[in-house]
Amino acid sequence: MSAHSILASMGDEGRMQVRSLTMTSLDIPFRQAFTHASAARSKTEAVLVRAESVRGLVGMGEGCPRHYVTGETVAGAQEFFRSHRSEWMTCSTVDDLQAWGTAHADLIDRNPAAWCAVETACLDLLGKEMEQPIEVVLGCTPLSGPFQYSAVLGGEKFFSFERQLRQYLAVGFSDFKLKVMGDLEADRERVAALTAAGIPGLRVRLDANNRWHRVDEACEYIQGLNGTFTALEEPLRVGDYEGCRILSRRCGVPIILDESFVSVGQFPVIEAEPSLWIVNIRVSKMGGLLRACAVAAQAKSLGIPIVVGAQVGETSILTRAALTVADRYRDVMTAQEGAFGTHLLEYDLCDPPLMFGRGGRLAVDGCYNRPGLGLSFVR
Repeated sequence: MSAHSILASMGDEGRMQVRSLTMTSLDIPFRQAFTHASAARSKTEAVLVRAESVRGLVGMGEGCPRHYVTGETVAGAQEFFRSHRSEWMTCSTVDDLQAWGTAHADLIDRNPAAWCAVETACLDLLGKEMEQPIEVVLGCTPLSGPFQYSAVLGGEKFFSFERQLRQYLAVGFSDFKLKVMGDLEADRERVAALTAAGIPGLRVRLDANNRWHRVDEACEYIQGLNGTFTALEEPLRVGDYEGCRILSRRCGVPIILDESFVSVGQFPVIEAEPSLWIVNIRVSKMGGLLRACAVAAQAKSLGIPIVVGAQVGETSILTRAALTVADRYRDVMTAQEGAFGTHLLEYDLCDPPLMFGRGGRLAVDGCYNRPGLGLSFVR
C-alpha cells in the first residue's frame, strides 16, 4: 500500500492542535567509537523535535543529519526548522503532513533528516491525541514482531574488532554487516575471523561506503577477501549505477543502495533489473516515515528487496519508527539494522530503551500498543 492509499484510509478523524514545536541538537556519547570508510564517530549527531498539543500531550521526533549521506548538517537542519516552523504549527492531521511534504518535496530532498524529526514528533503526538499507536494512525495494523537484527562490525583496529565480534557471538548473532576499510590484509583478517568463528547459518554482507572508483578495482579487492558474501553495499561512488550493475554481475551478488538511493524518484534507474539491487531504507535518510513507507511499497511492487537500516547512534525514537516499515514489509526485507540502544549509547532518551537482546531479536511487548510511539521518555 502506498503512502497515499494509507492516508486515504484515514479519513479526517485524527486531529491535533499544536501549541509548541521546538528543535534541539542531541549529543550522546558512545560507549565505544565506531569507524567506517566515510567517518569515525564517538557521539550522536542528531536533532530532536518536541511537539506539544494544547491538551499538554507531547510527541518526540529524531533526525540524523549526515553530510556524507544527504549533505545535511545539524546547523542546516536547525535553519530549515526555523524557516518553516510556523507552517508546521498549523498541521492537525496526517493528511496535512502529507500535503506539506508533497508540496515541498524538493525542499525535503535537501533536508530529509530535519523533516523526519518534525514528522515523527507530529505522528507521535497525533497518536497520543487519538490514543492509538502510530501504525493505526497510518491505517495499518499494530506491530506483530518479533524483529531480527543484524550485527554491524566497524573498521576499528583488529583487537577492537575481535572484542566486538566476541560480544556479538556471546549474544548469538548469525547475520553480519562488515565495514571494509581499504586495507586488504586487515579486511581479509576480519573476514577470516568471522569464517573461523563457526557460526551456524552465517550471513555476511559488505559495506564499503563508496570506497572504490573503478569496477575492476572493487572486484579484485572483494575477490581477494576470500569470503562468501550475500550482498555489497555502496561499493562505488555515489550514483554509479552502471558500474554497480557490472560489479553485481561479476561478483554474483546484489548491490545494496544506501547513499545512492534517497527518494522514490530514483526507481526508474534500477527497476529494469530488480535482481541486481537491494534498497537500504533508513527513515531519517528517506525523509520520514511516510516517505520511507512509499519507497518500501514501490520496492515491493517492483520485486526489489529492502534492508531496513539505521544511522549510527540512533536513539529508541528512530528505532521505533523503523519498526513500522519493517513490520509492514517483512516479506521483502532481507535484513534489519539498528536497535543498539545502550549497547552503543551512554544513555538513551527512553526507559526502557528499545534494543536487541539474545540472538539479535527485539520482541513485541506492551509499548507497541500504547499511543503514538509508545515510548516512555526520561530525558
